[in-house]
Amino acid sequence: MTHPLNTGGDRGYLRIATEETFATQEQVDVYLRMVRDGTADKGMTSLWGFYAQSPSERTVQVMERLLDMGERRLADMDAHGIDKAVLALTSPGVQPLLDVAEAKGIATRANDYLADRCAAHPDRFIGLTTVAPQDPEWSAAEIRRGAVELGFKGIQINSHTQGEYLDDPKFDPIFRALADTGQPLYIHPATPPDAMIDPMLEAGLDGAIFGFGVDTGMHLLRLITIGIFDRYPDLQIMVGHMGEALPYWLYRLDYMHQAGVRSKRWERMKPLNKTITEYMRSNVLVTNSGVAWEPAVRFAQQVLGEDRVMYAMDYPYQVEAQEVRDMDNMDITPELKKKFFQTNAERWFGL
Repeated sequence: MTHPLNTGGDRGYLRIATEETFATQEQVDVYLRMVRDGTADKGMTSLWGFYAQSPSERTVQVMERLLDMGERRLADMDAHGIDKAVLALTSPGVQPLLDVAEAKGIATRANDYLADRCAAHPDRFIGLTTVAPQDPEWSAAEIRRGAVELGFKGIQINSHTQGEYLDDPKFDPIFRALADTGQPLYIHPATPPDAMIDPMLEAGLDGAIFGFGVDTGMHLLRLITIGIFDRYPDLQIMVGHMGEALPYWLYRLDYMHQAGVRSKRWERMKPLNKTITEYMRSNVLVTNSGVAWEPAVRFAQQVLGEDRVMYAMDYPYQVEAQEVRDMDNMDITPELKKKFFQTNAERWFGL
């Protein structure tokens, strides 16, 4: 069915898009430098060697939309009925940068720029802090600055940082800062690290089609199974793309994880306070970014809980008016639809 995509709540809810991204020209220029001088990893070379240089209509449009934080972005939101956008620096952020001082500088300036844009459009834009996990203590300080001084509502980390994942104890200052501020962590995909990317890269499966989800789903599982939610029981972690497939694996994940704990086969696999499913239902939130598919949304609501599934568009990488209409037309109650589009985001981002 076709209907107008208006802002303002004419269908009984506002649409808050929760995984929307922007870029700075400084960030893109550094990516291109790294691609050209050979310091970029294979995934970054594949992804940004294409997006930042291809003359194709799609990539030119994506880049123009990424870099616009004003009238064009607002016009696109209006055209697609998006009332508010939760914005973060596009993947992989500053995490691939080898010069840590440069990474922190770009992150600081990106956060200041985003804060300025959010202040200019406070009814439309919501910010997430960018950090440089290469320096966990600095990242912790930046999380606090984002929460206290810049008015941001969480942080985004783009999966691994040069092949390292957040379950490494050295990243604990980041989690302490999240606990202190009460803010959520959004784990956004990045291309898999060189150690695992080759079979995907040769098949064209390294990016959003598959590799993103493989790496990010594994990242979340590493955190759950190392006991991050036993250490930080109030921590909330968000992932997109319908939970990077994990909701559909939960039965097997629980069964095999518990078997692994009993076997004592792996040193790091210790008993936990809850099952993986229970952590997913108490500490994990998923968005439907890039997956405007009613069966997947309804399944996630069923197995994770109706309070744990939120709407996202994945702007500017997937901008389809019909997808918004398809989500509007889901065969669920008006109350559940309002949770999906609006009130879950308001609750979990503290809006």
